[in-house]
Amino acid sequence: MNDRLTHLDAEGRARMVDVGEKPATAREAIAQGQIRMAAATLQRALSGDTPKGDVRAIAEIAGVMAGKRTAELIPLCHPIALSSLKVDVTPDDTLPGFVVTARARTIGQTGVEMEALTAASLACLTLYDMLKAIDRGMIVEGVCLLEKHGGASGSYMRGAS
Repeated sequence: MNDRLTHLDAEGRARMVDVGEKPATAREAIAQGQIRMAAATLQRALSGDTPKGDVRAIAEIAGVMAGKRTAELIPLCHPIALSSLKVDVTPDDTLPGFVVTARARTIGQTGVEMEALTAASLACLTLYDMLKAIDRGMIVEGVCLLEKHGGASGSYMRGAS
């Protein structure tokens, strides 16, 4: 792992990394987050008995929309032509709540970690927004990169040594 911060120049000023000379390769990233809520809130969300409708479908769409706009939201991110961005919102009775998984893919000169993380984060926040009328005590947590593949740094898998 490189200890140098790539978004800083020699004088410590912020800059966008020049990826122009890098080869385009297949890249993929998987990110995850979760939202905890009261068990009754989860049951209402699953039954469709909420003020704002199908919260899972809306959160999945919001995650995709956010992932596609990552470069507009995070100042030094490159705009990326995503070949795929899938967001899955899965209920988990053990939380209770939802686990959100986002998988981003591209063939390009830079990775898609930030797109996957943005998609997962925004899907969780959308769930909060859609359910806050019945449960303001929800907690968004655990947003993290699970895997990334491609590029010069190779693969990363959370928890792998």
